[in-house]
Amino acid sequence: MSPSDREPDSATGDTSAENARIAGKTAQIAAEQSYVTMLYGRLDAERERTKRLLDTVLRSSGGPPQAQAERDTATTTHSDRLAQLNSVEQGLCFGRLDFGVAAEAGEDGPVYIGRLGLFDEEDDYRPLLVDWRAPVARPFYLATAASPDGVRRRRHIRTLTRRVVDVDDEVLDLGSAEHTDHLGLAGEAALLAALERRRTGEMSDIVATIQGEQDRIIRADMNGVLVVQGGPGTGKTAVALHRAAYLLYTYRRQLTSRGVLVVGPNSTFLRYIGQVLPSLGETGVLLSTIGELYPGIAATGIDSPSAAEAKGALAMVDVLATAVRDRQLVPDDVLDIDVEGEVLTLDRATAEKARAKARKTLRPHNVARRVFADAVLDHLTEQSIQRLESSVLDDVPDIPLADDESEDTELLDARDHTAIRQELAEDKNIRAAIDSLWPKLTPQELLSDLLTSSAALESAAGEHLSPGARAALLRRPGSLWTAADIPLLDELAELLGQDDTEARERRERREREERAYAEGVLHVLEQDDEIIDEEMLRVRDVLDAELLAERQEASSDLTAAQRAARDRTWTFGHVIVDEAQELSAMDWRLLMRRCPSRSMTLVGDVSQTGSPAGTSSWSGVLAPYVADRWRLRELTVNYRTPAEIMDLAAGVLTEIDPGLKAPASVRETGVPPWHLSVARRDIAGQIKSIVEGEIAEVAGGTVAVLVPSELEGPLSAELADADSGDPENPRVSVLTVDRAKGLEFDGVVVVAPGEVVAESARGLNDLYVALTRATKRLGIVHTGAPIPALSGAQSGGEAPS
Repeated sequence: MSPSDREPDSATGDTSAENARIAGKTAQIAAEQSYVTMLYGRLDAERERTKRLLDTVLRSSGGPPQAQAERDTATTTHSDRLAQLNSVEQGLCFGRLDFGVAAEAGEDGPVYIGRLGLFDEEDDYRPLLVDWRAPVARPFYLATAASPDGVRRRRHIRTLTRRVVDVDDEVLDLGSAEHTDHLGLAGEAALLAALERRRTGEMSDIVATIQGEQDRIIRADMNGVLVVQGGPGTGKTAVALHRAAYLLYTYRRQLTSRGVLVVGPNSTFLRYIGQVLPSLGETGVLLSTIGELYPGIAATGIDSPSAAEAKGALAMVDVLATAVRDRQLVPDDVLDIDVEGEVLTLDRATAEKARAKARKTLRPHNVARRVFADAVLDHLTEQSIQRLESSVLDDVPDIPLADDESEDTELLDARDHTAIRQELAEDKNIRAAIDSLWPKLTPQELLSDLLTSSAALESAAGEHLSPGARAALLRRPGSLWTAADIPLLDELAELLGQDDTEARERRERREREERAYAEGVLHVLEQDDEIIDEEMLRVRDVLDAELLAERQEASSDLTAAQRAARDRTWTFGHVIVDEAQELSAMDWRLLMRRCPSRSMTLVGDVSQTGSPAGTSSWSGVLAPYVADRWRLRELTVNYRTPAEIMDLAAGVLTEIDPGLKAPASVRETGVPPWHLSVARRDIAGQIKSIVEGEIAEVAGGTVAVLVPSELEGPLSAELADADSGDPENPRVSVLTVDRAKGLEFDGVVVVAPGEVVAESARGLNDLYVALTRATKRLGIVHTGAPIPALSGAQSGGEAPS
């Protein structure tokens, strides 16, 4: 139902009554304008005050370490607050609650709801505007006529910049003469108006129109794993992002230092949602794809479906562990090592004992390497000592032994042994020998070697992967890293570890030197102290050598999210995953390392799984990590997709699984999906006119052309000049279905649906995703015989001329 379909508030047809209604609405708007203007004045004043505080802090310099640390903290605090105040300029206040008769009596004025809280400092910090996440604001989203929670009237306030343009009231008192029936949606008029808005290429927040089932998920407890299952258009992504904002507001103490990670399916999706959290006043969230979660690696390559499936399989854990063990070698027989003209030998049995000793520690490869190296050095040192002592004895004539001597008397003492061992440890040939048997490895080096060598793959994966999977994994040297490589690199980083012994020793040595220098400085300062009596404060009373020796690190105002982006081992306070059904088993291992507390929100729809490595069961992916200790919440109302389009998509859903039920759409547009048949060879020539017709129909909105991968390049080139809008937010996008996941457009043209289905093992799932991206119009261009699942598009709709 669109706003124009509803009965007017006054249906009497009486001109005077209608004029009175208009006058009343005008007066209400004027009253709200006065209050909103006051709120913006408070916002401006708060901005100016925060700017002054920030400028004062930035101008200050010098001082002891404690003062510098406090200055850095203040800089971060004021910068964050200023960013928050700047981010809420649009839609600062969007709602009002009137509670019972008290509101009319003026005993307890109305409660205004907005993007952040503002207070009257001169009136005991009385709330002027309540943050939408505060408990007192919750009835704005949950109150109904059946359960009003004390609310008599809920008002939605619509603004354009700082101007109030409309108000919409819901009277929840069933006994009131003002009460009117609604669809059961909170703020029906405001919601439908938001749904009818043209899309701009960036996702908008839904803070003013959150519905009850969405609000209950947004405000759910942070602990544990919460799975949000919802069909197309149910607002899963919006709920996930608003949940991130709510958790940061409610659990700020726990989350400020660790941050929140939001994982999306692709970079297009991240650009699409990029402004939502800043508009809600939150900037401390890291938005990332799986392919961006390994610092220093740009995953720009693309895997074949079979390669992505093989890389995502849990069997890769054993493959990688075997690949690491394959690099822990022993000599075939005896390894000769030339040490300054003397040949020392390392036999196979000794090397195997050293390897077994290192493996028994269960330490990562690069850390256990030191154990292996120590065992080999012990053997070579003993061998060298024996040869040296034997040589000395051979050169000394026979001398009668004293009464207290025996033939077993050692010629070299412990210090000699230590010196010999140190010399051997520094010998380049011995180091090379150890490196050849137990090399230091990086994840990039090992994975590249594994995937470009058929012999290495056969050795590591022969028992774990099929010949077809191994063939899919093999690639040319120098190939680009792909998103599916990132979990493998992360797994190898855990298996290999990093031996930081030498770096730690250097750091400790430097700290000792700095402390010694500081002691000298303090000594000089104390010589200058003119101590008049025992009560006078001395340098050492306020400053010791350890404090003075601390290195002055460069001032940094990086947020937790920014620091996390640079640190592979960072663990987050909460992780939110959108399109979670697409993650592979190896993706899940990576994410669980990032969140050992298992505080996670996972949103998705198993009926939309397109990745061959994805899942069709939440319990299947979560059982290894949390058993059955996870919660499921479902979203059942489709806010995005009109009923005409959803009826068509429901036929595809039935073919995927007859037991699945499509979400119910809240509106109709009166425009059924259209279809058109075009010869495959003619599609590039005709697509431009088709898209130009759709652009005209959506009147300034966005149009997506969803295509099989083979047509993406040709049609992108054909439509390169069809869009005269903003390059950052194009009105026309040519995308494969996997890149369109999570996005929405005013109009969608699905090209060659038969090929979309045929190119993937889960092609019907991909087609279901493609059909449900539209908010207003859907067209289907067949390049062959129409597939049975789309028979509903054979009548009713017409392509635009």
